[in-house]
Amino acid sequence: MRDMVAETSLSAEDFVYPVFVREGENIKEEVPSMKNIYRYSLDRLGEELAELSDLGLTKILLFGIPEYKDRLGSQAYADEGIVPKALRLIKENYPDFLVMTDVCMCQYTDHGHCGILDGSGYVKNDESLEYLGKIALAHAKAGADMLAPSDMMDGRVGYIRRLLDEEGFENTGIMSYSAKYASSFYGPFREAAGSAPSFGDRKSYQMDYRNSDEAMREHRYDIEEGADIIMVKPALAYLDIIRRTRDEFDTPLAAYNVSGEYALVMKAIEEGLASESIIEEILYAIKRAGAKIIITYHAKDYLRKKRFPGGR
Repeated sequence: MRDMVAETSLSAEDFVYPVFVREGENIKEEVPSMKNIYRYSLDRLGEELAELSDLGLTKILLFGIPEYKDRLGSQAYADEGIVPKALRLIKENYPDFLVMTDVCMCQYTDHGHCGILDGSGYVKNDESLEYLGKIALAHAKAGADMLAPSDMMDGRVGYIRRLLDEEGFENTGIMSYSAKYASSFYGPFREAAGSAPSFGDRKSYQMDYRNSDEAMREHRYDIEEGADIIMVKPALAYLDIIRRTRDEFDTPLAAYNVSGEYALVMKAIEEGLASESIIEEILYAIKRAGAKIIITYHAKDYLRKKRFPGGR
């Protein structure tokens, strides 16, 4: 009876699963701060994709970890960079997957920032657009279904959309990290991807977590520039932003249940401070708040178990 009248439902179709790929051979290494989350070399990536497919998880968000870094993040847009190579492998061997790719520079630059720096260490917005466009085009050529610019440079959605259209990739979508806050919840991801800034922080281009109206402006700008999906990141501390976004815009909305949120929950379960049912409760909260798409590291555990014992 309870299930029959439930107002919100979850299925594999709601989830996008983050996947980390790196250079090397025979590598499956667990991220120390993220239990059960691994970095894969391309020769072992099939293990992860087969497991995801068995669970009905066929939408992934791909993050690359390069062999080396430089100030211009050149491996991010190299034709033989880790993400283009992974895309070609997936499209050839696992064609049923919808592959989204992270478009940013932080994993690839030796300074760890999301764009090109000037002499004083400040990110140059307009010059960075050219390089983000190179990354987007390299991914599109390799077969990406959707690009996910996460850098938070002003105007990058419009720049990428025009470039894709000019190069014949009109059907390649854009999921914009439109409301990405400067958050302390990103720490484990930065360990996983090796993307922590070597100095300073990202507050000059990521959003102030005290602001809500600003998020609505950022969404509006990105929609006007051609975003197919908009995003709120992080999710749990920003459920109010997810709800407000859903109320104000009809554009499909994603929420990123980020690494720090995942790590805190998994540690609480490990320490016996919460039962595994907390995972289901969190995912329903994000869906109930208004997210159509949930990017989450919890997706595999949820779909394996569906319902966890111990909840009340």
